[in-house]
Amino acid sequence: MTAKKTTTRTRQTARVKATDLTCTDCAVTACRVGTGLGNGTRFPDFCLSTSLDPSTLTEVLGRYDEQDAHRVMVAAAETEHEGYGRWPRVEETIQFARKIGAHKLGIATCVGLIQESRTLARILRDRGFEVFGVGCKVGTTAKHEVGIDAACEQTGVNMCNPILQAELLNEEGTDLNIVVGLCVGHDALFVRHSKAYATTLVAKDRVTGHNPIAALYLNGSYYRKLNDEWDRPAELTEPGDSRSAS
Repeated sequence: MTAKKTTTRTRQTARVKATDLTCTDCAVTACRVGTGLGNGTRFPDFCLSTSLDPSTLTEVLGRYDEQDAHRVMVAAAETEHEGYGRWPRVEETIQFARKIGAHKLGIATCVGLIQESRTLARILRDRGFEVFGVGCKVGTTAKHEVGIDAACEQTGVNMCNPILQAELLNEEGTDLNIVVGLCVGHDALFVRHSKAYATTLVAKDRVTGHNPIAALYLNGSYYRKLNDEWDRPAELTEPGDSRSAS
């Protein structure tokens, strides 16, 4: 490791106070071993499980007794168990849909992935599902009409319309919606406004061929720029740091 990398990571670590440590700072993941907190496993001092208010855990577990939550949770667990290391995510999605009794499936797709969504729709129909797909540019509305800066039109004049995608699928009464390559943020809006449960099949990443975790796998080599921060907030720029926040 070079001196520059060591310095950068030391600074990043120093910014995290002991009281701010959470699950993403854990190197033990003792929560995966055995059941309960009395199994002899050593949990880190900042473990959220050991500091959890028992009443909160009891209340949350009670929510899984609700009919809909229980149905989905059991179906998800069975899908994981039966297809673990065997099924690609497309097959997992199909089996999950069957287990929750879904018949009509919605596809909320990026128009840039319309060919892949067409293939998905064909597979789903061949498996006996009814499919209704909505592309992100539905409504054919210019970005400036909702107050988006004109500079953003360099990547396309018309806006993505995730709320309309959700509304049209709501009107169709879909049982489960599948997200295919919606932009960051647009996917969040879609999920918020979808009445049916939504699951992501494709996470858009124009650089890695829609495989966003590649940048994390390779953050010590090809994508090491992630460690140096593309846009460094002014409040995180330390005195004497030569990197500009602008």
